[in-house]
Amino acid sequence: MAEIEREAMEYDVVIVGAGPAGLSAAIRLKQLDSDLNVVVLEKGSEVGAHILSGAVLDPVGLNELIPDWAEKGAPLNVPVTDDKFYMLGEAGAMRIPNAPMPPLMNNHGNYIVSMGNVCRWMAEQAEAMGVEIFPGMACSEIVYGDKGEVKGVVAGVFGLEADGSYGDNTEPGMELHGKYVFLSEGVRGSLSKEVIAKFDLAQGKEPQKYGLGMKEIWEIDPDKHKEGSVTHTMGWPLGGNAGGGSFIYHLENNQVYVGFVVHLNYKNPHLFPYMEFQRFKHHPMVADLLKGGKRVAYGARAISEGGYQSMPKMVAPGVALLGCSVGMVNVPRIKGNHNAMLSGKAAAEAAYDAIKADRSGDELTAYETEVRDGAIGTDLKKVRNVKPFWSKYGLTASLVLGGLDMWTNTLGFSLFGTQSHGKNDADATEEASKHTPIDYPKPDGKLSFDRLTNVAFSFTNHEESQPAHLRLKDESVPVNVNLAKYAGPSARYCPAGVYEFVEEEGKDTRFVINFQNCVHCKTCDIKDPAQNITWTTPQGGDGPNYPNM
Repeated sequence: MAEIEREAMEYDVVIVGAGPAGLSAAIRLKQLDSDLNVVVLEKGSEVGAHILSGAVLDPVGLNELIPDWAEKGAPLNVPVTDDKFYMLGEAGAMRIPNAPMPPLMNNHGNYIVSMGNVCRWMAEQAEAMGVEIFPGMACSEIVYGDKGEVKGVVAGVFGLEADGSYGDNTEPGMELHGKYVFLSEGVRGSLSKEVIAKFDLAQGKEPQKYGLGMKEIWEIDPDKHKEGSVTHTMGWPLGGNAGGGSFIYHLENNQVYVGFVVHLNYKNPHLFPYMEFQRFKHHPMVADLLKGGKRVAYGARAISEGGYQSMPKMVAPGVALLGCSVGMVNVPRIKGNHNAMLSGKAAAEAAYDAIKADRSGDELTAYETEVRDGAIGTDLKKVRNVKPFWSKYGLTASLVLGGLDMWTNTLGFSLFGTQSHGKNDADATEEASKHTPIDYPKPDGKLSFDRLTNVAFSFTNHEESQPAHLRLKDESVPVNVNLAKYAGPSARYCPAGVYEFVEEEGKDTRFVINFQNCVHCKTCDIKDPAQNITWTTPQGGDGPNYPNM
């Protein structure tokens, strides 16, 4: 095939991803120098379309970036008024008192928000400053320079043939070059994954760990609604099968966010995270809240949980990784958006200084130093052992050890040093023969729903003639390895029903990829035991269209 010819556009900084990190970087660059040429490329159909988060927002990042955010109409409308923690049993709940918890667990001064709407507002601020934002522009390739540095990205490829080749109607996209490229793709982004591997940025670091977060928005009975109320639970229904827990946040307009997180280092391949979420809603405490209400939206995404010791090197020649591309979630607080914003600000300041010094295409070491030694590193270092303790010793022991470690870290020292994570989440999966299948109740259509019904409430759409963006390294592995040894876990770990094993009389079992259902959570790329599935970007604008997530 002849070499593809593309037009190229030149910028000072090219930013991939219009999430809180990317938009913060764009805004800060323009604050520092309004003449800088800055572009943000977003694969969603609009800014916010692919943003899903809890979310209780710590405004510390926004305070530093836009101190007058309230006067400018930022959608932080619901301050947290009530903060409760529960340990659940199958039929009851025990309140965990707030008093023994480290101060960092307090949600006073935080806000219940839709991060999708916060990002839409941030995009408005950025565009008013002259930032160019192009939604519906998936970035599918890295462009490397003559010295091997990251020079730019390819964006806007449309109309590929079903086999992935270029046809007569294919739009080849264009190259966007920058003196520096910021990758703020969120968790397990395809370009970030390539850059981390190419430049060996994870060398000497602990493996990244992940959770799967699933979320529904419910409209409930006004008599049960308590605006500003925040509830977190642990325990049932997961028990000893997996780490994780839930969140219930009361925002405005009689709506609540109901979310459930399953840590992806679970051993039993029979575990069905989505059905654990659906079963959770039948707990008496939750069922009573939701009874008479209606579910209006659904979505899912992976969450980076490795924390301080899993953050890869963040810079390579010409490129910097921001936010969840690095993994900046404070696991016990279930918060990462504030650190994403701070990382965008720090990257912008490092790039500004470099450009003013007539540099380009080198490593922004000042950015990495600020992240590790500044507010982000301080935030994450205090809680670095909570996740390893949970993984190694289970929920109850981790509450004691993790709580003690957080308290001592608040005082400036740790009794436990820095604990390791050990295996990655794919390697944690054990063979099915070592575990008992789990019997899940059938969804009732009132509180609990089947996956395909719920996926309709993510408003997901993919142009069906394009090649599947979920690619197999070896097409024989799903049946011959994963089904044979692990009981086909992809049929369960995917929260959107993308993968299924189809048995037809007289024929071999087929592995089917329904990529049209994909909500871009990346769980398959993380949890597949053989690491045989690679998530790549579909054409721009495709995927979920989250309204208020």
